[in-house]
Amino acid sequence: MTKQELAKFDGREGRKAYVAVSGKIYDVTASALWENGDHQGLHAAGGDLTEELKTAPHVRSVVERFPVVGTLDEEPPPKKKKWGLF
Repeated sequence: MTKQELAKFDGREGRKAYVAVSGKIYDVTASALWENGDHQGLHAAGGDLTEELKTAPHVRSVVERFPVVGTLDEEPPPKKKKWGLF
């Protein structure tokens, strides 16, 4: 799943709430702590939380308890611009 696809799973308006951590995508929809895709006003569903979890008050294993529903695709490297007349 790409980051753009993941963003659609924001937990709002009845949509599922997914978060990515270290390349895995977890379904946090069933958690009362992720109501409407918001986790205590600090984190939002639909994104990659890998960096954010480094400063979270709990360990990554808390997230790892949720079902894995996919993997996060790596972003392709930016295309190099070709310079020339044609």
